[in-house]
Amino acid sequence: MVKEENKYQKSRSFNFRKILELPSKLAHSIGGESSSDDEEEIGGGGGGIIPLQNQQIDSTAFDPSLVSTLTTKVPKAKPSDMELMKERFSKMLLGEDMSGGGKGVSSALALSNAITNLAASIFGEQSKLEPMSQKRKERWRKEIDWLLSVTDYIVEFVPGQQKSKDGTNMEIMITQQRKDLLMNIPALKKLDAMLIDCLDNFKDAKEFWYISKDADDSEKGVQRSDKWWLPTIKVPPEGLSDESRRWLQYQKDCVNQVLKASMAINAQILAEMEVPENYIDSLPKNGRSSLGDSIYKNITVEFFDPEQFLSTMDMSSEHKVVNLKDRIEASIVIWKRKMHQKDAKSSWVPAVSLEKRELFEERAETILLLIKHRFPEIPQSSLEISKIQYNRDVGHSVLESYSRVLESLANTVTSRIEDVLYADSVAQDPSLAIAKWNRSADSSPQKPQSVVSTPKQESDCTAETPTSMTLFDFMGWNMEQGEADINKTNLEALPQT
Repeated sequence: MVKEENKYQKSRSFNFRKILELPSKLAHSIGGESSSDDEEEIGGGGGGIIPLQNQQIDSTAFDPSLVSTLTTKVPKAKPSDMELMKERFSKMLLGEDMSGGGKGVSSALALSNAITNLAASIFGEQSKLEPMSQKRKERWRKEIDWLLSVTDYIVEFVPGQQKSKDGTNMEIMITQQRKDLLMNIPALKKLDAMLIDCLDNFKDAKEFWYISKDADDSEKGVQRSDKWWLPTIKVPPEGLSDESRRWLQYQKDCVNQVLKASMAINAQILAEMEVPENYIDSLPKNGRSSLGDSIYKNITVEFFDPEQFLSTMDMSSEHKVVNLKDRIEASIVIWKRKMHQKDAKSSWVPAVSLEKRELFEERAETILLLIKHRFPEIPQSSLEISKIQYNRDVGHSVLESYSRVLESLANTVTSRIEDVLYADSVAQDPSLAIAKWNRSADSSPQKPQSVVSTPKQESDCTAETPTSMTLFDFMGWNMEQGEADINKTNLEALPQT
């Protein structure tokens, strides 16, 4: 019994010794030392086990820095452009359905969302008038080029010439980029560059600066009451100099060019998109039901003035403006379908002459143009959202989303310039601080001008102020002539349409 008990104690002490020896031997092996001596100690190599009290433990053998080195995470390498491109296009091919179950959105909508999300991550709210950082610029140009590269492969057949070996010319069909993309993609890239250049021009702006909205009241500057979340603006006590004021006004005109051109392209592309069937199914059967009796009577009067019409509408909130826009767009779709309806047995058979219905449609489109020009910041209407969601044309999707993000950025920059001009006007006349800022005071139509400025005009944005072009000019609609023609028209009592 005593022998078995001694044997058990030796076995237990041996296990304890192995446990105590393990960290020291592990440190030796990590440090690159040979483990042959250790093996002789443990295994004996023909000798017995060395008693624990006779072993000399080196307290310096274990280096804690070695363990910290092992546990330290190695930083991940920055993903390459190829990896980023793979990620972007993989998500689009999956239709944003990362499960791969085929429940994703269409390629057109996925590409539209990608452009929208990229612009949101790059530009953000643009709360100040300042140049973009070089890193943001490079990322924007690189990634927007990736997304726009899809349009290089949207082609159509056009007649072309080929010279044969014997020197004769043959007419053949060749492929080239689709016409709408060939025209609009370079124009949008030009507008993009103009907008970023205008932002770069503010790097030397010294007569105004920004104060955080969280600063003390004594340090705060001026900001319009409807933009309380933005930093306040400080200008010299006597206001801006005449030179700075003229320069700011010219910058505003430069950005307005971009805004109006991008609005025109966006409106044109949305007009070319097909109206989804589910939107048509949700419409009432006639325009009066869509507009309501009051709006319908104002549009179908004998003498129609679009400005007077808008003055009678309640547009005190963004929701009311969008609601009016929805009603008018629905009535336009109804009237267009009735004009193009060919099935005599259908419930869409015209009840009035085509000329009168075409006149109503023209008036409604005139009101839409005025609303878009006066309220460029309002959200998209139900029809526009439906068109973007159910659109299957990738080319239209790219043009619509690209022009929309440029329009949004241009409108934001214009608003920031107006904030500075407002602060300048308050510095000159403090009583204006309580007056309501009228954003559309200078939005009356002006003489038309080329959409894209010449290199001389845009080189430094310090020359004399050019004449801006309005949305009406881009859309080929003349305000004065259009009103004159309508006022000369004598209409009979109009039935329900």
